[in-house]
Amino acid sequence: MHTEQISSRYVDLDSWSTAEVIAAMYEGQLSAAAAVRGALGAIGAAVDDAVPALERGGRIVYAGAGTSGRIGVQDGSELPPTYDWPPERLVFAMAGGLDALVRSAEGAEDDEAAGAQAMMDARIIANDVVIGLAASGTTPFTIGVLRASSAAGAVTIAVANNAAAPLFEVARHRILADTGSEVIAGSTRMKAGTAQKIVLNLFSTAVMVKMGRVYRGLMVDMRARNAKLSRRAEAIVSEIVGCGKGDAARYLGQADGDVKTAILIGFGIGRSEASELLQRHGGNLRSAIKECTGKND
Repeated sequence: MHTEQISSRYVDLDSWSTAEVIAAMYEGQLSAAAAVRGALGAIGAAVDDAVPALERGGRIVYAGAGTSGRIGVQDGSELPPTYDWPPERLVFAMAGGLDALVRSAEGAEDDEAAGAQAMMDARIIANDVVIGLAASGTTPFTIGVLRASSAAGAVTIAVANNAAAPLFEVARHRILADTGSEVIAGSTRMKAGTAQKIVLNLFSTAVMVKMGRVYRGLMVDMRARNAKLSRRAEAIVSEIVGCGKGDAARYLGQADGDVKTAILIGFGIGRSEASELLQRHGGNLRSAIKECTGKND
C-alpha cells in the first residue's frame, strides 16, 4: 500500500531543521490537493447519482475508522447549520462508536461484522447515500458498511487513497485520491486525510448546490439561529432582494428566520404564498423567484 510505504526522501527527516520539516510537510499537503484532480469525474458521477436518491427522502451516511471516520463526521455535522440539512437525515457510523471521535479505538476497525450491523441498525434503504472512507481501503469495518449498504440497494461511495483498495470492490462509486507515501510513513492523517477532506468538501457542497440549497453563490437554505447567522441572513436577503438591512431583518422576522421565504416576502408576496411557492418548486429559489417576479435571476 502506497500510504504505508517509507519514502527514501524523508528518511533523515528527524535530522532536518524545523523550517525544512515544515516545508516538506507543506509540499505534501499541496500534492494531496493535486491528487484529487484525477478524481473529479468520479466525484461528479457520485453527486449525480446521489441527488435523485436524496430528493426521494434518502439520508447521507458517513462511515469510517480513525482519521477517516472523524473527517466524515466533521463534513456531515456541518451540513445542518450551513444548508439546513435535517439532522435526522444524517447517519454516522464510526468504528468504536462516536466516543472514538476523541478517544482512539484502533481495534474496532478490524470488525467487518460490526460495520454490517451498524447499517442494519440504521435500516439502510435504496434511497440512502452511504460514503465509506479509508486511506488504505482495507479497513474491515468500512468494508462491512459498504458491503451491507450495497446489498440494500443504497447509493454507495468508496473514498480511498490506494488504487487496489478492496473497499472499491463493494461500492457503486469509486473515488481514488492516490496520495502516495506520507512524509511520515503511515501517518495518513496528513496527505491522505487532507485529500479525503477535499473530496468530501466537493461532494457534499455539490450535492447541496444541485438540490437548490445555494442561489447565486449564497447559502439560502440556512436558518438564522444565532447573532452571526442573523447578520449573514440579513446580508443574503439584502443582496438578493436589493433592500436595506433593516427591511431584510423585518422580512426574516416574518419568515421565522427562513432565508428563502424572507427573500420571496421581500419581492412582495405574503408568508403563506411564499411557502406555497417554494413547495411547488421543490424548494428551488431560482424557479420560485422567476414565477414570482417574471425574472430569470
